[in-house]
Amino acid sequence: MLFWSVISAAFIGPGTVTTCSLAGASFGTSLLWALTFSTVATILLQETAARVTLASGKNLGEIMLQRHGAGGIWICRLLAGGVILGCAAYEAGNLLGAVAGLKLLVEVPTWILSLVVGVAAYLLLAIRSVSLLTRLLGLIVFILGFAFILVSIQAFQNPTQILTNSLVPNFPTNSALIITGLIGTTIVPYNLFLGSGIGQGQSISQMRQGITMAVVLGGLISMSILLAGTLIEGEFSFQNAARVLGMQLGKTGEVLYAVGLFGAGFTSVVTAPFAASIAAKSLLSINEKQTAYVWRGVLLVGVIFGIAEFKPIPVILAAQIANGLLLPFVTWQLFRCVNDKGLLPEKYVNSAAQNIFLILIFLVTLFLGGNSIWKALA
Repeated sequence: MLFWSVISAAFIGPGTVTTCSLAGASFGTSLLWALTFSTVATILLQETAARVTLASGKNLGEIMLQRHGAGGIWICRLLAGGVILGCAAYEAGNLLGAVAGLKLLVEVPTWILSLVVGVAAYLLLAIRSVSLLTRLLGLIVFILGFAFILVSIQAFQNPTQILTNSLVPNFPTNSALIITGLIGTTIVPYNLFLGSGIGQGQSISQMRQGITMAVVLGGLISMSILLAGTLIEGEFSFQNAARVLGMQLGKTGEVLYAVGLFGAGFTSVVTAPFAASIAAKSLLSINEKQTAYVWRGVLLVGVIFGIAEFKPIPVILAAQIANGLLLPFVTWQLFRCVNDKGLLPEKYVNSAAQNIFLILIFLVTLFLGGNSIWKALA
């Protein structure tokens, strides 16, 4: 579970904290079902990506090359470019989110905290052992999860209503964008390459158990953030959220929110470059030295924009378009691969029920991708 918690670390970032908190503050618990759906969808997609890799003995990049022949080289290069661009663009937001958490605790200039977070992330990423790095990130996920769960306990006033809203879809007025955000912040294409790249050497049963427990943990943390958001009054901001929670829960609530926000930001600061390097290695078949250049470059972009205290809006817009194109494409590629009996032994091919769920997820990712592109162009 610790090993696979790197997947949770990758999708629980400042964007998740913002979207889930805003959903709770604006719509109460009525949108919990969107997190339930996205958690189940993430488990299915991550399991499929890892199963294809473990059953075939090839990573996703090698599989795409095999399926598409000579044309697969350009597909892989375009995918690698999209992944690296997206990770670099959002690394700035991740770093600023971690810094925002620290600034709720200490009065230190942003540029100094940005350097401290960047150096700490560099030291973690410099660890050559993937197993050790993923487990360290898993421990941080447990810490931030514990913080948010403690804060959200105050919102457990109507357990029956919470359970109902977690299972029954509900579409309050003006909630469409928030629903899209809740699902889109959990189902991300970069994680599929990350899961495929780190899972080699495990058995299918180990992989399924690890992914299921780790992603369920991530889903519970996201739900806890949403529940904590129901306690927030007034306009949402990290400072206001911490202040309101501090008023309701005492100084402990403010500190726990700050720790949780820092943990979410810091894990994403580490996993974004890590995911970029894993995807580049898979798609471009590069060596360890070249892979190191990828994660260092992505981290450097985040630190530079963090020190400058602004987000690279044009690059983020380009990343949204890249993400909108990647998400349904990668999902469709997975669907084709996992049903290819020439690629996988028959016992690892999808069942009819699994295909129905994958097609549903593909349609949702197609909508999310189209919506992401539309927002970027608008």
